[in-house]
Amino acid sequence: MRRPRQKPVYSTNPEVTRRCPRCGSYPCRCPTPKSLPPAQQVAHIQRQKKGRAGKTVTVVGNLQLTAQDLKGLAKHLKRVCATGGTVKEGNIEIQGDCRDQVAAALQELGYKSKYVGG
Repeated sequence: MRRPRQKPVYSTNPEVTRRCPRCGSYPCRCPTPKSLPPAQQVAHIQRQKKGRAGKTVTVVGNLQLTAQDLKGLAKHLKRVCATGGTVKEGNIEIQGDCRDQVAAALQELGYKSKYVGG
């Protein structure tokens, strides 16, 4: 009978503790994610104010993109809106209330957009 896989008790190699959270192995053996084409995605556009010290932020979510594609799209949206922004937890956050500009830019790129929230 085979013993179950155990974590090392101590190791001087810092890479040993950095295992993939999905597959649990080092190096990661998960298949590489791929981006869906824009025509097959619906972007959810939401305005948030709660927990941001009164500042308004436009959040674009529900996109199935790789990390590089998401950063590229965020850069394009920031340029269109002429504001700052970031990518956090798979969502694009644009500073200010730019929902109309973001929706127009996404539709120009071929994405379908939907306003979500209040």
